[in-house]
Amino acid sequence: MSVLRIVVPIGACGIAVASLAGCQPAAGGLDSAAVAVTTDRTATATLERLTFDVAWLSCTAKADPATGASKAASGESKAAGGAAVDCRGETGSGQDITVKGRVTDERAGRCVRGDMTARIDRKIVFQATMLGDCSAVPTTTPPRPSDGSRPRPAVTETVTVTETVTVTAVPAK
Repeated sequence: MSVLRIVVPIGACGIAVASLAGCQPAAGGLDSAAVAVTTDRTATATLERLTFDVAWLSCTAKADPATGASKAASGESKAAGGAAVDCRGETGSGQDITVKGRVTDERAGRCVRGDMTARIDRKIVFQATMLGDCSAVPTTTPPRPSDGSRPRPAVTETVTVTETVTVTAVPAK
């Protein structure tokens, strides 16, 4: 019994480490976990915008290790070969949802670019080369000033206003 108490936690740790390693960028390229999460979010939003009731959607991604891509400081991932994306889900009425394709660019959770096809009950509902808002301003560290100095944090002032209101009510008879 005591052997199981030691072996089970070690095995669980091994699985956790292997799972985390599987989410790392392939050869400095696309981060498969980021691609999967961003595709999930943006595909769900697109389907809902097209008036489909998405009960759930779950995406996986597998980055091509031979892309030679890089992840920029802004959180953007680009890859020549990209990452294969496979999403499965269901509408509120029980129809099967699939989103499949190849993502070549992922922008910090805001958008994905590539070639993706969404189907509901095997019927194509959209084909897209971009999902999300790729023109949104990144929410990362501001760029350095042109003189090379470090950016200074913005000064923020908080003002709290408290107002006391007295309400007098006549008891009900």
